[in-house]
Amino acid sequence: MIKKKISIKDIAKLTNTSITTVSFVLNGKGRISKEISEKILAIASENGYEPNRMAVGLRTGSSKVIGFVVEAIGGPFFGAMAKVIEEEAEKQGYGVIYCSTNNNIQKGKDVIRMLSRQQVDGYIITPLKGLEQEVQNLVNNDKPVVLIDGYFPGLDIPHVLVDNYNSSYTAIEFLISSGYSNIGLITADIELIQLQDRMQGYTDALKAHGLNDDQKRILKIPFDTDRDKAVKLIKAFIKQQKHLDALFFTTNYLGIMGLQSITELGLNIPNDLAMLSFDENEIFEFYPPGITTVKQPAYDIAKSAIDMLLSQMGGKKYDISKIKLQIPAEIVKRGSTSNLK
Repeated sequence: MIKKKISIKDIAKLTNTSITTVSFVLNGKGRISKEISEKILAIASENGYEPNRMAVGLRTGSSKVIGFVVEAIGGPFFGAMAKVIEEEAEKQGYGVIYCSTNNNIQKGKDVIRMLSRQQVDGYIITPLKGLEQEVQNLVNNDKPVVLIDGYFPGLDIPHVLVDNYNSSYTAIEFLISSGYSNIGLITADIELIQLQDRMQGYTDALKAHGLNDDQKRILKIPFDTDRDKAVKLIKAFIKQQKHLDALFFTTNYLGIMGLQSITELGLNIPNDLAMLSFDENEIFEFYPPGITTVKQPAYDIAKSAIDMLLSQMGGKKYDISKIKLQIPAEIVKRGSTSNLK
């Protein structure tokens, strides 16, 4: 038998007090005696009282909840950031609602609308082209917003992310210094500013070193392509571009598909083809000979984002609209880029 949730009315009856008194105590308001307050809190705790956050938000204007909207909460990068954000939010008495957009504009709009109805106090959002107006509306309605892992060009909304351009540029320079000169790029065909910056870093690094930046060496795979089809596309690209001696993948999920493709082609890493992927995944550490990666500073990004948001959710707010923080990444060097030729 399912136990009925206890209400404020039930607590008032059990403690022989009024509903108003119970409400004051549970919400930390009013001057209620210590004896009565402790009695009410004890009964509430013993019976597992949980306030309706939406009702609390409507009544007080504060739900003590943060909305965290990302492209996919299940990935290791966003999962690591979610852990930091939740821990830091809890220290200040906030809960976190996690939502994924899967890079779908309509889903993103629906998620923001749902969170608005839940009266959440602030938002950490991975920006997606097409959601500019929805996010700007939140800001216009005095809701604190911090963008993470991307930004909207031209909008004064604080953001924090890895320095995608310079991290990509440095990664390509590392490949060049390791002896590779015919470097291909595989990226997702979707309008995300972070992927555009990574591709620009790749192109500019090749140009700076007088190397061929032929567009034929770039493969763009639609974001919603299923795994089997994506692997076929990568394999066909590698076969066609026979002169390539290294591949740079702009995301870890593409890097994992790249590993499968290279293996199925019977090629050896790095003797036949070197490989470097943007963003870590534990498979890259253990897959022989180890895959070199651009490691994003997930903790630093998440900690900066939640600190920025919480600074806007207290009584005194600061203007952080101009804060546009880009944090350098680290190249984790492994066997996949050891030039053994």
